[in-house]
Order: sequence, then structure tokens, then C-alpha cells
Amino acid sequence: MPSMLCCGKCFNDRGLERQIIPVASTVTRDCPTCGSENRQCVEAIDLNDYFELLCGIYVPDDDGKLLVDWLIEDWGLFSISRDKANLLLVEILDDGNRVREPVTPSERCKSQRLNSWEELRTELRYRNRFFPETNFELERLAELLDHLMVPIEDQDLDWFRARIQKSPAPYSGAQMGAPPKRLASHGRANPAGIPYLYLGSKTETAVAEVRPHPGETVCVASFQLKKGIEVVDLRNPRQSVSPFSLIVDEDDVALMRGDIEFLERLGNELTTPVLPNAAAIDYIPSQYICEFIKKCQYSGVLYSSSIGDGKNLALFDPALATVGKKVEVYSVRSVDVSIERWAE
Repeated sequence: MPSMLCCGKCFNDRGLERQIIPVASTVTRDCPTCGSENRQCVEAIDLNDYFELLCGIYVPDDDGKLLVDWLIEDWGLFSISRDKANLLLVEILDDGNRVREPVTPSERCKSQRLNSWEELRTELRYRNRFFPETNFELERLAELLDHLMVPIEDQDLDWFRARIQKSPAPYSGAQMGAPPKRLASHGRANPAGIPYLYLGSKTETAVAEVRPHPGETVCVASFQLKKGIEVVDLRNPRQSVSPFSLIVDEDDVALMRGDIEFLERLGNELTTPVLPNAAAIDYIPSQYICEFIKKCQYSGVLYSSSIGDGKNLALFDPALATVGKKVEVYSVRSVDVSIERWAE
């Protein structure tokens, strides 16, 4: 009896959607599981070998959670509802009992990399900046970055940069690029004296990132990126990393599961708001990350905005983006404020 049909859109996983399912598919139709139209579909059981290796990193534990909940929490694996995901998992594993048993990640999933990073970031800020002594595995970090690489395609070429207008006249396009080296102060991604080009995916994102006050005037220029450059995406590692691209053995998957929290911490380094008077020190860990990403031959890093929606890009070589001919001028009407009482 045929099992459920599913397609790549049933999952939030690049490996399944772009590689595994297109190769295994023998039919194109509307997906009966997620409702996506005109998709390459496979029978759920055809994904069994891949899921067996992934699910093998979880072991029985009466105090644990159901397998579907771990797959959602650890990997953000499904784009369908939890109930549908559980039914699909039954079909994939061909085992209804297995999805009803509580499990927990095995000992192989434990990683000390997050602890090592916390030690390193403290050392970089307060003890040794250029020759740190903390034992931190840069080779492993380079491997992890490869799983977060995304190429800049046609739909991602247009970006924006904002500057608060300090002069009587609006800035020209030539004045909207990265600052000269001698004037480049420390930023979230760049050390002082090494200018990067900071861009936002939307006008509103770019304006929010310069933190204007109501009544100020902001100039915004559009930039077009060079197609095909490769950047590291630190916005959501749980969805960016595909455990199915690691299918060599269960140990590789377990190791990545242990490193996901570490990757999320790296993304937070670029997103967490920093007070201006503390920026010179608190930006050092994120600058260290970005300098290493640059050393690994990537062109920039994508990160979430800490004060608005959309996404940001720190471009290491400003020459990889071309400024548009027109600079738009905006007046800031209001700035939203959100507060939270400190815990006693």
C-alpha cells in the first residue's frame, strides 16, 4: 500500500527540498500533505534511510519528549502543523510505536563549543585581544560556516543604506558608501579603521539601524550587490543547517546537533543591542567572528536586525556593491519604544 506523498515544502530543510526530494521524486503534482501546487513529490517511505540516521541520535527516555517535538525544536524541520508532521513521521519511519515513545538526545550530542566561545569572548574583551589563549577550535568553526553559506541570487541583489543628514544638503550617492579607512569607527562587524558596508534589506530596516530621533532627516541610497557572491547567514541556524547534508553516519549528525546552540550564539552576537558607551568593548566578539568569516573567503555576513524587521548585511568589500543614482530623503516622524521592567 503506497505511503503518504510529501514534497520539499512540507519541510523547512534545504537538503530535503533542493537535493534529496528532487532526485527521489517520480511524480509532479499538488502535494496532498502541505497543499503546495505543482511540486515534485515522493512517497514518505522513500525518505526512510535519511530519517533513520537523523532519528538515531535520540534515545529512549521516560522523561524525554516525543520524536516529532525534538525534530521541530532542534532543526525546525517541518513547515506543516505538528499533528500532520507526526503523521508524516509515522509514514517515513513506518513505525507508529516509535513516534509515541519519549526520547532525548544521546550523549553524542553534547558539545563544549558554546562554553569555549563564552571563555574566548571574555578573554577577547578583557584580557587578550590579539593573541588569545583560550582553546577554541577554529577548524570546526570553518566547517560549520560552510553549512550556513548562501549565494546572493537575483532576488537578493537590491539593498539599502541610510545616513542621518548632518549637512544642509542631502548626501550624494558617492557619500552614501562606506566611510574612508581613517574615519571608519568600530562597528558591529568591523574593527576601527577597517570599513565594511552595512546594508538593510528594506528602506525601513536601513533607517532603523542608524537609530534616528524624531524630526531628524535621513538619506537612503539603494545598492545592488554583485551576483554570485557568497555570504554566511547567521539569522536562523536551526533552519539553515540541514542534518541531511551530514548523512555520513549518526556521529556527524549528533555533533552538529550539539553545535547548533553555539551557532545561534554567534548570530546573537551580531543582533543583541549594545549601548553606545559600551560598544567599543562589546562589539569585539562579533568583530572577531566577522574577521574569521572574512578569512574563510566569504564576502559578508547576514544577520537579523536588533531594532526592526528585515535583515542586515555586513559586506566586507564595499566594492562588491554599486550605489544607485538617486538618494531618497526621509523625515523621521516617530520612533517606537518598547520597555520591560527589570526582574528584582
